[in-house]
Amino acid sequence: MLFEPRSGRLAAWGNALLAGLVSPDEAAMSIVGEDAVHRVEGLPGEAGPVGLTLALGRLRALGVTGLRVALPAPGHPLGLSGPPEFNARALEAEEAVVAVGAAVGLVPEVAEAGPAGDVHVSVTWHVLPVREAPPADVPSLSEAERELAEALREATVVLTRLDVAGSGPVAEAALSAYRARAEAGQDALAPGYPARAVRVLALAQRVDLMVSLAYGSGHGGAVAASEMAARAEALRPVERVARRALVAAYNSAVEARERG
Repeated sequence: MLFEPRSGRLAAWGNALLAGLVSPDEAAMSIVGEDAVHRVEGLPGEAGPVGLTLALGRLRALGVTGLRVALPAPGHPLGLSGPPEFNARALEAEEAVVAVGAAVGLVPEVAEAGPAGDVHVSVTWHVLPVREAPPADVPSLSEAERELAEALREATVVLTRLDVAGSGPVAEAALSAYRARAEAGQDALAPGYPARAVRVLALAQRVDLMVSLAYGSGHGGAVAASEMAARAEALRPVERVARRALVAAYNSAVEARERG
């Protein structure tokens, strides 16, 4: 799963820029976050990769009025609308951004260099043609919030019974890091998003973290094959619901503008 997908940052701050709520430099800096650099390759009218500030301006000139997130997984093309070539690239990256108002999408390619503790991360966003059609399987904010609450209750019962809800020093460190980021406001959406979207995003990220910890906790108390199967069965729908909620939250600014 993607705890804080780069496509989410690009869409959120890109939407804020397109709405005139932030400056180009503020949007670009927020999208890059802790990465070293982001470049955009394949923009119409550009011979090579360009910086984010120029790329966002070029997208606006192409007629882009909003940006949506896609978080596809095998068998679940969440947020995608085609064509197959774009869907395949997005599925490989596990994320993408789809423009509204122009038939283009962006898929990130992440490169890392350097020793542990001093890793240099660069991101290249590849611009590709997309099909202008409704995105696949994206819920409304209210649907996503209800689904999250139900899935979290059900999964917590099963994972607690199987002793795999996430414990130990690694889990504690991850939870502490999440709390610190939340308190610092680093996971908040960009200006222009409704309060409900911020709430749904925070809950989806918390559920996402729980799923990641459960997957990474080894066998825990689930020694029997049947119990291990029960863990996977409990996590699979929760993971799907969390991804749907993340997409709903990031896409809510566009949906609100389209509703007028």
